[in-house]
Amino acid sequence: MSRTITLANGVEMPRVGMGVFQMTPEEAENATKWALEAGYRSIDTAQGYNNEEAVGRGLIASGIPREAVFITTKVRASQLGYDATKAAFYESLEKLQLDYIDLFLIHWPKTGLYNDAWRVMEELYEAGKIKAIGVSNFLPEHLDQLLTTAKIVPMINQIEVHPMLNQAEARKYNESLGIVTEAYCPLGSGRLLRHPVLIELAKKYSKTTAQLMIRWEIQNDIVTIPKSVNKDRITANFDVWDFEISSDDIDIINGLNENKRVGTDPHHFMEIFYGDMVQPEYVLSDWEKALEN
Repeated sequence: MSRTITLANGVEMPRVGMGVFQMTPEEAENATKWALEAGYRSIDTAQGYNNEEAVGRGLIASGIPREAVFITTKVRASQLGYDATKAAFYESLEKLQLDYIDLFLIHWPKTGLYNDAWRVMEELYEAGKIKAIGVSNFLPEHLDQLLTTAKIVPMINQIEVHPMLNQAEARKYNESLGIVTEAYCPLGSGRLLRHPVLIELAKKYSKTTAQLMIRWEIQNDIVTIPKSVNKDRITANFDVWDFEISSDDIDIINGLNENKRVGTDPHHFMEIFYGDMVQPEYVLSDWEKALEN
């Protein structure tokens, strides 16, 4: 299997990248450098992560040529709008020390503003400042609203995907529009590393549970961006190219779906980020409760 996937505009994007969510600048710089040394060629950051500068430093420190690395960043919800998004884009360019960005995403679908943000992203794309444009956390209704004014269909929709939330319907809708699905929280924020079914399947393939989940995503044509601040785990998470999960075992992993999130539900994004709704407390699944006893 190729290590890249072709986006709708012909751009080749690595199937596995390194995410730097919730990393300190020092952690993000080191993780970027270690990931690139381990063979990764894709790094995913965001304005809201406050570590774009660190990713830029890590890229330089790695010695890997700029053109060989696929860099993603995202405009935060508070900077959506035509003028605000344009300014935010150039701010990201400066922080990352880049002349262009490979993939620029709208991070969250803030009501009433993402259509104007998309318009300026289309202009930056057509000017060659961005190689591909996309969205993150967009539900089908958000995509439908965006497409009422968009000239260009998003190439990527980055959403939470892992075996407890396989997003089959959302992925199918993305595919119907020619949009590639990209997974954040691909390991369920680490919770799924203890899942007994995944542990047993991983043993069958002589792989780690994380490697099994990453490979499951690859075989489902999902771009995936696992994160770690540990050099050995970063290296291990990229060692997923020498085995293939059988169709029967893919079905077993698919069957673990509970439609259960570990991150914020886009349905309630506005109420949680801009209202007074509290992020719901995570409720343990039965298999997690069993491990606690």
